[in-house]
Amino acid sequence: MDTQKYSRQVLFSPIGEAGQRKLQTSKVVVVGCGALGSAQASTLVRAGVGAIRVVDRDYVEESNLQRQSLFDETDAAQRLPKAVAAERRLKRLNADVDVEGVVTDLGWRNARELVAGFDLILDGTDNFEARYLLNDVAVKLGCPWVYGAVVGSYGVTLTVMPGRTACLACLLPEPPRGLIDTCDTAGVIAPAAAWVAAAQVTEAMKILIGREDELRGTLLAWDIWKNRIQDVRVAPNPACRVCGMGEFVYLDGRAQPQINCCGRNSVQVIPHEPRRLDLDRLRRVLESQGAVRANAYLLQFTREAYEITVFPDGRAMIKGTQDAAVARSLYARYLG
Repeated sequence: MDTQKYSRQVLFSPIGEAGQRKLQTSKVVVVGCGALGSAQASTLVRAGVGAIRVVDRDYVEESNLQRQSLFDETDAAQRLPKAVAAERRLKRLNADVDVEGVVTDLGWRNARELVAGFDLILDGTDNFEARYLLNDVAVKLGCPWVYGAVVGSYGVTLTVMPGRTACLACLLPEPPRGLIDTCDTAGVIAPAAAWVAAAQVTEAMKILIGREDELRGTLLAWDIWKNRIQDVRVAPNPACRVCGMGEFVYLDGRAQPQINCCGRNSVQVIPHEPRRLDLDRLRRVLESQGAVRANAYLLQFTREAYEITVFPDGRAMIKGTQDAAVARSLYARYLG
């Protein structure tokens, strides 16, 4: 053990040397590397957690920098995928930690593969469909996970211990319907995201070092601007479709809604069947249709009011609309 690197953490008696050794043999997967995931991954790497996998589908933009602490203006200018930029930065923070960035969208086809073998899942996603999928795979595999969300100055978090606590579907059997605030409509401030991530990582560390008796055991919500705190105990629901009835509709691929991307006027389009795109060839085809820029990880094509960002796995971010039908039409027109 590097006693100097982690000396102040080891001095904290609930962790100590024994807890530090457990952290250094632990493996955590962070799903989503925006405001929450950036802070989660950075804190865990600095704490000396043995292995971190960062899964993210998106790329860095200038508007991210206000709250996404792993990235800088160079990452935004280069349009680097967040998982790539995060891996580079995290490896510079602590060479002791095995860091892997994975550029992909968490979906029902790859969810098991992405989280299997890890001790804990941290939620850094930005939509309920992804969180329900995380909940399904966590309960199915018996893997602890820590839910978190933030919008405006309001944040919320819940720790799920499969088989012991309520899961996300116990709390919210269905996604919220109707008009709700998002970061598109209400914005988000960095301190709120930092608070949620800190609460999530604290719970994660308790689990990883075996101090589960000290877990909070509640849904915790805090509006840090209005100084309002709620702490609510949530009991497991025996009739819950996931942890009670064992129905995993998101993991089984039976619930596949189109996902709008938080924080931008865009829609992600995912091909029905896996495909691999030759970005160099695609660039040559599209150059006659509009402005094209590309790097080793993605291609961006601009035509009229739309910006289409294409990844090698066939995914595309269609910016300039929130209409799924329009997005699918543009995808079919330019990508087949």
